[in-house]
Amino acid sequence: MRIGGLQKCSLSDFPGKVAAVIYCQGCNLRCPYCNDQELVVPQCFGPPLSEDEVIEAIKRRADRLEAVVVSGGEPTVQKELPRFLRELRDLGLAVKLDTNGTHPEMLHTLLRDALVDYVAMDLKAPLAAYAQAVGRPLSVEAIRRSVWLLRNSGVEHEFRTTAVPGMHTVRELKLIVEMINGAQRYVIQEFVSRSPLQTGLSGRPAFPRRTIEELRPYMERRVKEFVVRTSDDAVPMPVGRRRRAPQPMPVG
Repeated sequence: MRIGGLQKCSLSDFPGKVAAVIYCQGCNLRCPYCNDQELVVPQCFGPPLSEDEVIEAIKRRADRLEAVVVSGGEPTVQKELPRFLRELRDLGLAVKLDTNGTHPEMLHTLLRDALVDYVAMDLKAPLAAYAQAVGRPLSVEAIRRSVWLLRNSGVEHEFRTTAVPGMHTVRELKLIVEMINGAQRYVIQEFVSRSPLQTGLSGRPAFPRRTIEELRPYMERRVKEFVVRTSDDAVPMPVGRRRRAPQPMPVG
C-alpha cells in the first residue's frame, strides 16, 4: 500500500465514531476541485509511510479509537487493499472506506468478504457530465455498478457530492439524487477552494447554504436521510446589497 499520511484522531470522518484516518497515495481521476494534490498527483507525492509504521501507530491508540477510515486519493486502485483491510480488522476496529466508485470489482470483493463496515462513495455529477467533472474519460457503467452494489449490500453507506458553483447547478444536484433514489443517505459537501487542481477555482465561494437547504424537501422525498456537510474553511458567497426602495417625492 502506498500511504501518504495518517491522521491519528478524527471525530468527523466516521459518523458516530472516533477514528484514525489513513490517506492513500494515487488516484485515477483528476477532479478540478480536488484539494489533495499531494495524494493525487504523483509529482507532488511525499515519501510514503510504511504499512508497519501505520499499523503500529494505530495499535498504540487502539484503546482510544473505535474505527479506522481508509481514504485517499483513491484506495481501490491499490491491489493490496483487501489484505490491508484484513490487518486493520484484526485490530478490532470498525473500517470505513472512502471511494470514487470507479472500481466496482474491488468494491464487490470488499463487500463480499465483509472487510468494510461503512462505505462513502462520491458521486461527482450526473452520468452524462461525469467525464468533464472528473477530468478524464471513464466508464459510467462502473459508477452504475458501484451504486447498485452499495444499495444492495446491507452495509451502512452514504453517497456524497461536493457541490461546486459554476460546475454544478441545482438541476444537476437533483439529477444526481435521482440516480440513488431510495438510498440510505445522501450528503452534499461544501466546496473548499483552498488549493484546487484547477487553479482557476482557487478562492471560489461555496454554494450559498440557503440554496442547498432549499433542496432538502426534494432530497428527503428520494433518500432516507439528507445531510448538508459544511466546512469552516469554505468561502461564503458574497451577498449582494439590496437596493433601497425609492422614497416618495415630497408633495408641494
